[in-house]
Amino acid sequence: MGLGLMGQALAGAFLKAGHPTTVWSRTAAKADQLLAEGAELAPTVADALKASPLAVVCLTDYRAVHEVLGASEVDLEGTLLINLTSGDSAQARETARWAGQRGARYLDGAIMAVPPVIGTEEAVILHSGPEAEFEAHRATLGALGTVAHLGPDHGLASLYDVAGLAMMWSVLNAWLQGTALLRTAGVDAAAYAPFAQRIAAGVAGWLPGYAEQINQGSFPAEVSALETDARAMAHLIEESEAVGVNAELPRLFKAMADRAIAAGHGGEQYPVLIEEFGKPGDA
Repeated sequence: MGLGLMGQALAGAFLKAGHPTTVWSRTAAKADQLLAEGAELAPTVADALKASPLAVVCLTDYRAVHEVLGASEVDLEGTLLINLTSGDSAQARETARWAGQRGARYLDGAIMAVPPVIGTEEAVILHSGPEAEFEAHRATLGALGTVAHLGPDHGLASLYDVAGLAMMWSVLNAWLQGTALLRTAGVDAAAYAPFAQRIAAGVAGWLPGYAEQINQGSFPAEVSALETDARAMAHLIEESEAVGVNAELPRLFKAMADRAIAAGHGGEQYPVLIEEFGKPGDA
């Protein structure tokens, strides 16, 4: 249900895997290609739900999910809803309660991929909710890509989604900062990219050890103390300003480090900043 670019990709992957697939969209014309590939078009949401006990939903937002599935003629009793609509963890938990009150079983999900890779191993699709429901349909859901179950909390898929976005944008913004710096010396982006990839991969290798420090609440400076990192951040700010490159990002790094140092953590290792990230933005 829902045939935007992502919904079309999901339905297409099910068809390619040989699964009988019924589709519904507010705009019926969006189903034309899928019908040519063997899909069945349901004239109404109620008809779509009658076609199978497994219903995959991919709409604009959670409000649209409630509008489409909350109509008086729609019967959710006995349906397993797999909601792959983007939203936040509170919406996921509330929709799970709402669906349960209407007699449905519910899994929430997050698609960590773009439409062209749906149906390949590259497409990672996260699910949260009752594990038994996920395992009962794992093989079917596997037609969409690499699927994973995160736990019984319906909000986990959405939380992993935004945590992944934080990683993505942080890496890209850091690369753009470095690219902007190097362009002032005539180094183009393509020349810098392989070096940046090695740096990113090296830093990623630190994460398991840093995670242990966070979980233990102990941050011995085995590699570098935070106060040393803060001095390097100052160099980054100074260099950016000297060559006329925006320094907002490195100033943010240093502002957080400075607060941690002022709180007495200058001799500890970088993951001690988890205390800063764990505070509200105005703290």
